[in-house]
Amino acid sequence: MRGTVAAMVQAGPTVRLAPTGKWCEMDMKMMDAMSADMMSMEGMPAMDMAMMQACMDACAACEQACTVCSTQMMDCAPACMNCADMCNTMMRSMMRMQGMTPAVMVAMLDACIAMCQMCMDECMEHADHSPVCKMCADACKACMDACSAVRSAMAMA
Repeated sequence: MRGTVAAMVQAGPTVRLAPTGKWCEMDMKMMDAMSADMMSMEGMPAMDMAMMQACMDACAACEQACTVCSTQMMDCAPACMNCADMCNTMMRSMMRMQGMTPAVMVAMLDACIAMCQMCMDECMEHADHSPVCKMCADACKACMDACSAVRSAMAMA
């Protein structure tokens, strides 16, 4: 576990899907399917699929960082567990767009941003003496930024 945590701290919250930084074939198939689902939603067809993928990646990285951080048994553990659940829910909701409306998507993004903010604030209290909390706070910030970018893009559509 220590090697894994150290590797995560060094690597940071960035997730690469392929060594070259390009989407792999499965990611392209998933983006095509999501794009087709979005076409039926008013206000969503103009969404940038690369931005959506980046948001899902940030949610996945944040979920993982929060899960690792919650095992440290510090005061931030409950916030980390809740944030991990919210990030997972956000990511899964973005992958299956059926039944989603722009208003619901914005509400989900707002909830994810709020949960990441709370978790980041809690973890920053320990970040000076815990590299795991620092990593978690950084992942929360990256997730907030990615969710905010999607939210802003939706407002412009």
